[in-house]
Amino acid sequence: MKRESRFQRWISAPGTASVLTAFAGAAVLIIVFTFINKNFASKNNLMSLSRAICPYLLVGIGQGIVCITGNIDLSIGSVLGMSAMMSATMICRGVNPIVAILLTIAVCLLVGLVNGVLIGKFQLPSFIGTLGTMTICRGIAEIVNGNYNTGDIGTTPLVTAIRDLFYYGKVGVLYKCVIVSAAIWLVFNYTMNHTKTGRHIYAIGSNKDAAFFSGVNVFATITKAYVISAFVSCIAGLAVMSAAGMGAMQAGLSYEMYGVAAAVIGGISTLGGSGHLAGVIAGASVWAILQNGLTLANIPVGMRNIIIGIIVVVCVLMDIIRRKKY
Repeated sequence: MKRESRFQRWISAPGTASVLTAFAGAAVLIIVFTFINKNFASKNNLMSLSRAICPYLLVGIGQGIVCITGNIDLSIGSVLGMSAMMSATMICRGVNPIVAILLTIAVCLLVGLVNGVLIGKFQLPSFIGTLGTMTICRGIAEIVNGNYNTGDIGTTPLVTAIRDLFYYGKVGVLYKCVIVSAAIWLVFNYTMNHTKTGRHIYAIGSNKDAAFFSGVNVFATITKAYVISAFVSCIAGLAVMSAAGMGAMQAGLSYEMYGVAAAVIGGISTLGGSGHLAGVIAGASVWAILQNGLTLANIPVGMRNIIIGIIVVVCVLMDIIRRKKY
């Protein structure tokens, strides 16, 4: 009876229906694209698809947590690009790869802290605050190597180990990047569901003033959300750098949209206060499946963007209609 009651509470919780719908949508897309092109269901394509989901999942985690606070993070894509360029540039210039990665993570976390101060402390609208840091980080990504992409980061044992960890390596049939992404998701899913920080994030998104008068440290909590967002964006940047074997100034372009898409398709409300990180898995999967399936179906890039853009807008509209009960 105890297990049944917990299940019933989970099913009836706000946002659960959206999570289940997103997973059902992912399953339907798999069936449809398999029917259109049987290569979609091939082992090699499904393995590649699992790896392609990882960056979307990571930025979806960050954007999802920020959205639950009732804010948005437009700097995600630029932090990703800055991460890829900074780490690759330092490695190419002879810095120990581990030191390069640690320094890159530190800089990205600083961006999250700045976002938190601007939005949590000075009450700057999140759209404006993160638009500013987005531009700054993109500028850093462009100038860190003198407005050029980096060269190849090399094949030293340490560099190879890093590239294996973030992209190419496998444990059994699973790519290591899938394991890393899953571990990060587990940590932050636990944070959101079983810690004071998670409860405070939901409280702020539901009613910031009520949360403040209840004793929640709004500034600290919003800052934590943005630091988490910057961290996962940094890891996604390391994955992109590892995949390419170099740093590209344009890495991360449009990833702020990918993060929003993964979050809202997975049922996280853009109005704040509701949603589950479980939905981000479904949202990231739907996004990657659409990209992969439409490519195999030979749909032009422009049409792919139109289709995916429509889906994102519809998901946000459905959330607004449901929350405001028009």
